Amino acid sequence: MTPDRTTRVKNTAANSPAIVELTLSRFREFYREPEAVFWVFVFPILLAAGLGIAFRNRPAEASHIAVLRGAANSPVVDSLEKTPSVVVDVLDDTAAATALRTGKVALVVAPRADGSIEYRFDEARPESRTARLVVDRAVQHAGGQQDPIRVTDTRVSERGSRYIDFVVPGLLGMNLMGSGIWGIGFAIVDARKKKLLKRLIATPMSRAEYLASFLFFRLSLLVVEVATLIGFGALVFGVPLRGSFPQLVTICVLSSLAFGGLGLLVASRARTMEGASGLMNLVMLPMWVFSGVFFSSANFPKAAQPVIQALPLTAVNDALRANMLQGASWSVVGNELAIIAVWLVVCFTLALRMFRWR
Repeated sequence: MTPDRTTRVKNTAANSPAIVELTLSRFREFYREPEAVFWVFVFPILLAAGLGIAFRNRPAEASHIAVLRGAANSPVVDSLEKTPSVVVDVLDDTAAATALRTGKVALVVAPRADGSIEYRFDEARPESRTARLVVDRAVQHAGGQQDPIRVTDTRVSERGSRYIDFVVPGLLGMNLMGSGIWGIGFAIVDARKKKLLKRLIATPMSRAEYLASFLFFRLSLLVVEVATLIGFGALVFGVPLRGSFPQLVTICVLSSLAFGGLGLLVASRARTMEGASGLMNLVMLPMWVFSGVFFSSANFPKAAQPVIQALPLTAVNDALRANMLQGASWSVVGNELAIIAVWLVVCFTLALRMFRWR
């Protein structure tokens, strides 16, 4: 580099605010690591595509049941074989017990000599309970039972009620959390491990400017990150976007800042990558399980709901689903936004107090 060019670069750096130079350095670190680009942009799309294909809308699966061989010529078998939602295997007693125990069949039907029927099934298996209801209804109708009330089935399938509609907001929330905590935390710990932070102490840069540069980097990356996943879900699977755009932007910005603050807090004193990784997993693992990424958080006991609802990822996922799937108003997502904002303020404040250069 010539002296004139070196002088121009130095003058440019001197005239630029520290926060701008720090934020630009975050971008350079990011795009120079293909692994980081993959986990932020490519992996969520692959995961959404896999889940969307695996849980696509399809006809209800037939229940596999076993009928004991001694009843092979009974009217029970004839009635069950005519039921389209049941697949019948005629087995002896030992084979039927083995098939039930290994999950190959959901129910064993054992007609008795007195004309009654014994159902053998594991009550803890949902498919077994369903098979018992379907089989019993078919058997009772074959025996002459009539429904006291006439019913009509109307099958409805619309965007917003499918599994892929539920999981895309959850994947977006999970991605915001992962890129915020992992992306920021590992960068700080790596710089501390390489003694880079020690050198920055001698510069006029403040601690707040250094930490804020990571949050500004997250905000700049947020546009591409959110647009990629939501755009893929909408174009490929028709995931609805019923809420207002300003509300969606507010949710994503607050969420990204909150998780970024959490990443700063986790990495504020960690000195090794192993230690930082353990702390990050300790923070994120409960939210992966409890915050409703792949299934509703309402499945957990009622006593645990206050703690689950206070987790930042739960608030993010609930707010994203309310916006995208329900088109909810600001008042509906106000509580979730308040929880996210509290996490942002608390985490960033604690990170400023606890952060150490060495």
